[in-house]
Amino acid sequence: MQIILTTKPQLKIIQDLAYKIWPDAYAEILSEAQLDYMLENFYSIASLENQFENGHIFLLAEENGQYLGFASYEINCKAIGKTKLHKIYVMPNTQGKGVGKFLLEEVEDRAKQAGNSILFLNVNKYNKAQKFYENKGFLITQEEVIPIGNDYIMDDYVMEKSL
Repeated sequence: MQIILTTKPQLKIIQDLAYKIWPDAYAEILSEAQLDYMLENFYSIASLENQFENGHIFLLAEENGQYLGFASYEINCKAIGKTKLHKIYVMPNTQGKGVGKFLLEEVEDRAKQAGNSILFLNVNKYNKAQKFYENKGFLITQEEVIPIGNDYIMDDYVMEKSL
């Protein structure tokens, strides 16, 4: 398995993966309407390009010509010394095989290389991934409700880990 630093033309791969992963990841948490709304708003090519141009670094996990998942992060997000893990998703058929751990470790290494000592993220309060993050040393530091339009919210925990 290898990590690929994504270029702007490869954002279509990120979009395609999100549309395959999200319905499985969020089926029990979000309505179909909210899922569609969020995919359209967060994973349109225009939105991904905007994220890319505003400092989000995208990584792809690839093995034998197959893309297994992706992550995005931002160095010095909200404060010097803090990296935000914006996204980390793996294909449902690869969950439990170490792809998420591989991506997370890569983000941690890159954050450390940039001189950052804290990695933080938002996770939906009802997302099973919360346990993954706890097992990797993240602690809940606060709760956050974020309006995202169309009368939808993201009801999240903010989790942090010292690097």
